Amino acid sequence: MKAFLQTARLLLSDLASSLLFLILFSFTRNAALSAGFGMLLGVIQIALQLGRRKPIDVMEWMSVFLVIASGTATVLTDSPRFVLFKPTAIYAIVGIVMLKPGWINRYLPSISREVASDVATYVGFAWAGLMFVSATLNAYLALNSVLATWAMVMTIFGIVGKSVLGIAGFVAIRLTVRHRLRAMAAEEREALLISTGWKAKSPPVAEK
Repeated sequence: MKAFLQTARLLLSDLASSLLFLILFSFTRNAALSAGFGMLLGVIQIALQLGRRKPIDVMEWMSVFLVIASGTATVLTDSPRFVLFKPTAIYAIVGIVMLKPGWINRYLPSISREVASDVATYVGFAWAGLMFVSATLNAYLALNSVLATWAMVMTIFGIVGKSVLGIAGFVAIRLTVRHRLRAMAAEEREALLISTGWKAKSPPVAEK
């Protein structure tokens, strides 16, 4: 779904600068140097999009702002934990956006919007919940763990959590659509499939 891909792209973009910081800091133990390169990567990512004349949404600008803010705080304090807090802010902002009822419905196939929009709304809320859990977990790890633990736990949790919820949401919506279609009268089901473009209208029978 487009919404999932857009969210994943944003989070992966944020993860890129964080991972660069983590790798450099692991080798150099220089928080200022590592944060500087992390900020540079964040700026380059936006510059590339501007160069390609691609639209940059509010969330992407917010991500760059957080890259620069956390990086600057790290440089000034020589503490790497400011960079580790950046994903918390991103997750929280995405979660707030996902709290809008039905945000996911517009990205569904037409048949799913017509038949299972209520279930899709609950799936959207589940995604918001996952974002808030991720934000809380990241904040806890940033305060109480070493860099290696933070990187390992957030990577595993991110992959597993999003994969499980993505599959579960897809299955829930798909099964609901199939169940409700089967429960409809044949004429109603036929008309709905045609109106949503999932079935071509039968050509008229030529008169002999």
